[in-house]
Amino acid sequence: MTDVVYSGLKVLIIATSHGTLGSGGEATGLWLEELAVPYMVLREAGVEVEIASVRGGKLPIDPRSEKPHDEHPPRVQRFLDDAAATRAMNASHSMSDVDLQQFDAVFFPGGHGTMWDLPDESVGRLVADFLTAGKPVAAVCHGPAALVSARKADGKPLVAGRRITAFSDSEERAVGLMDVVPFALESRLRELGATLRTAPDFEPHAMRDGLLITGQNPASSEKVAQLLLEALAETQRPQAQPVTGDAR
Repeated sequence: MTDVVYSGLKVLIIATSHGTLGSGGEATGLWLEELAVPYMVLREAGVEVEIASVRGGKLPIDPRSEKPHDEHPPRVQRFLDDAAATRAMNASHSMSDVDLQQFDAVFFPGGHGTMWDLPDESVGRLVADFLTAGKPVAAVCHGPAALVSARKADGKPLVAGRRITAFSDSEERAVGLMDVVPFALESRLRELGATLRTAPDFEPHAMRDGLLITGQNPASSEKVAQLLLEALAETQRPQAQPVTGDAR
């Protein structure tokens, strides 16, 4: 894809606005790596990236995803050193205030906060509208919670029959939050008819089913971003055929 020109393309990142486990429990929110790494991968390719959230304002960052600066992966360090990126993270646009027509794709980072505010009908309609318009939709870790309320034109779950991945039930048990989240994401997506495949806990794993791209966990963030670039390249080449594949 080295001959693809990504300048002029715009991707909207929509993050959670929910900052606690439940209505008033331990602090949670967005997992920093899942925002920072895809943001930088896309920017490095020449894509314009805008950050929004469900309600707008400063993004809640899960404290478990924060580390001393030099302990973060290089792309997270570069994100934190990028003035424009940190301004956007501290003053995100509200999803409802964004002109969605100007964007070529949408990306949902994870973090446990997503489990409370992404399974919403307004988010589901946005996902369905992007895919119907031939625009890629990507999500990583708990970000596929955005797919839970998405419906096809006939009212059936959008994920029915789609090959996807997400934060696994095994991983949820491993982090000790299976009894805290409102539902088990892997199980719910399977109940909705998704063909969901997972790798061993916390290993990088991403999948692409046409314009729908998903990743399993934080370690999958870069792979998801690369598959999103691949999908964006094909939307700029009408003759290209959609592909379905895995990336590990």
